[in-house]
Amino acid sequence: VQLQASGGGLVQAGGSLSLSCAASGRTFRMYNMGWFRQAPGEEREFVAYISYNGGRTYYADSVKGRFAISRDNAKNTVYLQMNSLKPEDTAVYYCAASRDANLDAGRIIRTYDYWGQGTLVTVSS
Repeated sequence: VQLQASGGGLVQAGGSLSLSCAASGRTFRMYNMGWFRQAPGEEREFVAYISYNGGRTYYADSVKGRFAISRDNAKNTVYLQMNSLKPEDTAVYYCAASRDANLDAGRIIRTYDYWGQGTLVTVSS
């Protein structure tokens, strides 16, 4: 699976952005998908997770209520809608794909098999 993230950019605090992650191949529907982010000088951290069929989602506490993950298996795409953005949301955002059968493991980086190249989100104050 090859992943291509897009949609990043510069936005003012309180604004919104929508990220997309397009996947190649016909097996996208078999993969659980996650969004992670990495701020300068920080470790990569979990943001959001959606199971292979969209039936299970969960979020980092820091984005809960502001971000929404979704997927369209017909379009081989996963989305991250980001609202009420804060300066601390500034980071490179990565999408990732996992075949891990444990749907509770979405926060764990090492369970992901494929990663996109990242898209930069900058939130100004």
